[in-house]
Amino acid sequence: MNATPTHAHSHTPTFCTIVPPHILDKVSRNEDQSLAEPARRTLERDAAQRTRRRLLTVSAVRPMATGAPSDQAKRTIYDAKHHEDLPGKKVRGEGEKASKDQTVNRAYDGLGATFELYLKAYNRHSIDDSGLPLIASVHYSQDYNNAFWNGEQMVFGDGDGQIFLDFTLPVDVIGHELTHGVTASTANLEYFSQSGALNESISDVFGSLVKQYALQQTADQADWLIGAGLLAPRVQGVALRSMKAPGTAYDDDVLGKDPQPATMAGYVRTGQDNGGVHINSGIPNHAFYLAAAAIGGHAWEGAGQVWYDVLTGGTLSPRADFAEFAQLTVAAAKSRYGDGAEHDAVLKAWSQVGVPVNDPVAAASGADVPRQNPVPEGAQPPVQG
Repeated sequence: MNATPTHAHSHTPTFCTIVPPHILDKVSRNEDQSLAEPARRTLERDAAQRTRRRLLTVSAVRPMATGAPSDQAKRTIYDAKHHEDLPGKKVRGEGEKASKDQTVNRAYDGLGATFELYLKAYNRHSIDDSGLPLIASVHYSQDYNNAFWNGEQMVFGDGDGQIFLDFTLPVDVIGHELTHGVTASTANLEYFSQSGALNESISDVFGSLVKQYALQQTADQADWLIGAGLLAPRVQGVALRSMKAPGTAYDDDVLGKDPQPATMAGYVRTGQDNGGVHINSGIPNHAFYLAAAAIGGHAWEGAGQVWYDVLTGGTLSPRADFAEFAQLTVAAAKSRYGDGAEHDAVLKAWSQVGVPVNDPVAAASGADVPRQNPVPEGAQPPVQG
């Protein structure tokens, strides 16, 4: 199921950050200016990057692939030296010796871990399946509280040291951001409402799988956290998000409480955050965790293979909602594994989070499962963030 979707050549402009805007907005309004000011500056830089993406086209920066792609990653790490001109000074290339700067080495290793997961588990050659070189810049700007994929490269801030630490620390953050590139080159899920939440969730899924693959963890050994180790010691929390228990990643006087719901009963209807893409992604995240835990073993082999089949299969529409995605994962599980435990686990997982699939009882009762909200007539889907 690796056909190229017919819509994949019309890419949504891509700018994706690991820290959601609602977190930075909360911190930016704190009375302590030493906490608020870095968050405000980060929001301003993110807004500038989004504007930049609107002015560029993906086709203008991506070279045409020639020949068969290599099984070897092509990584280049740059040092932005706390400036904002990208990419910066080259400090490590593919196969070169490790740097004295551990941030450089973590970025290099994280790009490699992501390349390895996609190659070894799914026979995918880099994020575009054509051997796209992987580029990253570290030490971006001053006290920059984020990491992002801008459609061309990864960029890492050092954090402010008070709320966030170095953004190269969690390998799943790197896997998350690069997976936005995979999604853009396959299903190209539009970044609003439920399709946007699916876009975010898919990045969390494969970000977590990058970490699990690197550590060779089974589903029951994994922590299912996104961004563990990123929060500074003063913060009351363990990560940015939890796939196992959405809504429990943090509860802090500065950050607030993790707002993610685990089921449709807590679905958030909002006009902020492109319709709650970073919030409602907790629901499909939890469905994946439940399916992976029920199947057992290595999650990239069971549930991960099903999710990858749907992402790359060519039938997932850019404006897919949770119900469409759930239906396709159940069908993909049956296609790959038959009517066995994997199929049953995926079907049950979606039911547990309140997204029934082929459920005549729910359909007859008119169960209120929100659908994808349409883009207003004449409006353009927002740039990913």
